[in-house]
Amino acid sequence: MFKNGMNRRNFLQQTGLWAAAAAGMLPKLAYAARDKELNIYCWEGYNSDDVLDPFRREFDAKVRAEGLTSDPDAVNRLRAGETAVWDLINVNNPWAREMMYPEGLIRPLPRDRFEPMFEKMMPAFHPPYEWAMDKSGQELLGMTQRFGPFNFVVNTEKISRATAEDEGFNVFLDAAMNGRYGVLTYDNWNIYHMCVTAGVHPFKAHTEQEIAAFTDACKKIFNGAKLLTDDLVQMNLALINGEIDAYFTGGTYTASPARYDGATQVRGITPKSGPMDGKGGIVWIELTSAVDNPDPSPLADEFLAYVQRPDISKRVAFAEGTYNPVSQMGEAAVMAQFDADELNAIQWDTLEEEMANSADYDINPDYAQMYDIYAAAKRERES
Repeated sequence: MFKNGMNRRNFLQQTGLWAAAAAGMLPKLAYAARDKELNIYCWEGYNSDDVLDPFRREFDAKVRAEGLTSDPDAVNRLRAGETAVWDLINVNNPWAREMMYPEGLIRPLPRDRFEPMFEKMMPAFHPPYEWAMDKSGQELLGMTQRFGPFNFVVNTEKISRATAEDEGFNVFLDAAMNGRYGVLTYDNWNIYHMCVTAGVHPFKAHTEQEIAAFTDACKKIFNGAKLLTDDLVQMNLALINGEIDAYFTGGTYTASPARYDGATQVRGITPKSGPMDGKGGIVWIELTSAVDNPDPSPLADEFLAYVQRPDISKRVAFAEGTYNPVSQMGEAAVMAQFDADELNAIQWDTLEEEMANSADYDINPDYAQMYDIYAAAKRERES
C-alpha cells in the first residue's frame, strides 16, 4: 500500500501514463507495466518463499505477498479501495460467494481452464463445488486448496480422543477442568466455538435466549482458563509440558507442528455431535480468488494454476510453521509427495471422519453483537 496515496515513484509513473493516454497508448502501456508483477493478499503459507520463489524464477516476476489475519478485515480492505492494490486474495470459503463477488470485489475465473482441476481434487471438492461458485451456479469464483477441521486440541495422555470426541466442547465446562486448559485467542474462531459450547448454531440468526447462552459460555470459558495467548507454539508447549491438558480453539492447523516434531499426543479433536444440524465441528476451506483489479496482472491466473501442481501443492500444505491437508490430495501424484510422518502430522487417518462431523465455516449474522459480548468477557478475565 502507498501511504497518503502517492509517492515520488508513483507520481513519475502516473505522469508517464498521462502522456501515454494523450497519445492513445494507455491500455497497452498499462497492461505492459504489470505483466511481470503480482500482488497477493493471503493467509500465511502462500507468502512463503518456498512457494513464491520458484514462481518468481519461472515467470521472471516481481511477486509481493502480504499475510492477513482476519477474513472480515481483508474484505473491508478491498471495500476501501485496495482492489487497485491486490491481484489475488486468499480467504476462507464463504466470503467470495456471499460478499466479495456480489460486491464486485473479485472477478470470475475462466471455467474451461480451471474447472477440470477440480476433477482431480478429493471427491468433496469435485465440480461444481458450491463454495467456489456464485449463487447462480454459473461463475467460478476461486480455487480451493488448504482446509481442515478446527475445534479444540487435547493431550491424549490426559484426555482420550474418544472422551473428547464424545463430550465435545462440554469438556471445558467440567469443573474439574478449571485451570487445566488454555484459550488460543483467535477471536473469530473463539466466538464460533463459544456458540457451539453454548449449544447454539453459530451460522444462523440468534434469539435473545441464544445470545444469553452464548454470553454465559464466554464468561465460563474465559474464567476457567489458566492460559490465554494467540501463540500456537506457546500453547502446544504448555500442552506437552503438562501445564494444561487441552486448549480451546485449535485443530490440525495448530496441532500439526507439534505432531510433526514427534509429540503425537497433541491431537486436534472434532466433536461427534453438536448444534449445527447435528454436527459438532467446523471445517475451514480456503478459496483463492482473482481480485477485480482495474489494472489486472496476467500472472494472477498463472499463479492459480501453478499452485495446483503436485510439488507446489505439497509446499503449500507444508508451508512454514503449520501443516494442513490440501484438496489436491485426491490426485495420486500429490499424495506421493507425502511420507507417513507428514500424513500423521495432519491426522490423515481420521480426516474423512472429522470432515463428516463438521459444518463448513460460514458467516455469523450476529457477529458484531457477539464480538462485543466476547470482548467484554475477555477484558474482565484479563483484568
